[in-house]
Amino acid sequence: MRYTVVMEREPDGGFVATVPVLPGCVSQGDTREEALRNILSGDHLRKALERFGFVLQRQ
Repeated sequence: MRYTVVMEREPDGGFVATVPVLPGCVSQGDTREEALRNILSGDHLRKALERFGFVLQRQ
């Protein structure tokens, strides 16, 4: 599955990353790279997918 990640620059610095089709899937970071890494590696994506009935196995 592929999802679009939207990156937005915050007025006070840093970036916010969201996945529009997964409400609540939001993360942030000081740089674009950090925000993207946080949203992909953190629990944000897993929790959002679980709300839609997907269960991800940790490896």
